[in-house]
Amino acid sequence: MDLDDFPDGVIIAGPDGRVAYVNDRIRSLARATGDEMLGMPLDEAMPFDDLNGNTWMACTRPYDGLSTRTTITEQSWYSPRGSEYLVTAALVRDRPGGAVQRVILSVRSARARNHRDRERSDLVATVAHELRSPLTGIKGFTATLLSKWDQFSEEQRRFMLETVDADADRLSRLITELLDAARIDAGRLTLKRGPVRLDDLIGRVLRGVTAGGGDGRWALDLGRVPVVWGDDDRLVQVVTNLVENAQRHGHGLASLAVAEEVVDGRPGVRLHLVDRGPGIPEEMRMRVFSRFWRSGPGAGSGLGMYIVRGIVDQHGGRVDIDDAEGGGADISVWLPVNEPDTLTDPVP
Repeated sequence: MDLDDFPDGVIIAGPDGRVAYVNDRIRSLARATGDEMLGMPLDEAMPFDDLNGNTWMACTRPYDGLSTRTTITEQSWYSPRGSEYLVTAALVRDRPGGAVQRVILSVRSARARNHRDRERSDLVATVAHELRSPLTGIKGFTATLLSKWDQFSEEQRRFMLETVDADADRLSRLITELLDAARIDAGRLTLKRGPVRLDDLIGRVLRGVTAGGGDGRWALDLGRVPVVWGDDDRLVQVVTNLVENAQRHGHGLASLAVAEEVVDGRPGVRLHLVDRGPGIPEEMRMRVFSRFWRSGPGAGSGLGMYIVRGIVDQHGGRVDIDDAEGGGADISVWLPVNEPDTLTDPVP
């Protein structure tokens, strides 16, 4: 392998502590030309410190440190220009515990790691904010009731307790969404498969939305469709998220249809959901499925569509977003039948 093609900088020093090889990446980082680094003492070729004046060479002592070492773990070090680098090294000895014959160093920019750390910090901050919001309401009302119980009427106390109950439900839903998102990230989302009729399932979800005070002015086309083998609870979660998104952010649900559809020779079921909103711009459609992506007033946790796609993917299906005829977003979910090989009798 040609180390000049290696994405990280590589320096190899011999038993005398002088540089015997550098690849092109190191030359670029050091702004060196030609072979000017060859023969240079390693401490000069590696002028990194920890911002307290402690140099990499003095701290690691690759040639005269612990004789059993064969590696130097990766750590952050800073160049004279203030750039942060991640440096690790391998120590090649003439025999176990013997003298170091070669020091092979790998040097790479810490920019990508710092960007990833910032993303994690942003994630923690977002989760903390989402959890704090309902907790603030719960704490406020319970503290007020405990300190001034006798000053409120029965009706006022009932209102406060109902608000606490609603905030607790919201907190429970958020924690469930966070756990589901974590399972999807880790590839540990499990399904309890069984026969599911999507037409019946959708009917149950819509009845629940109507009972909860949702706008029931939508067109339905729930024809008889094949049984899908999947997780009933998870598919309820998918349909509920899609319907609630249409109600809250799409100016209401316009129509919902489910029908049999064969894709690439595989029998399946297609769910089409159309809202009354302005639609989703094409350049934003993939972002909708990102964690904590939110848009517009009244946005929720930003995990709903991320979880929808994770569940559908686990079923071997797919989610698509398009423009509906006459306006609005058309979100479709296709699920394969996934009928077990051992099934011999049709499901009634």
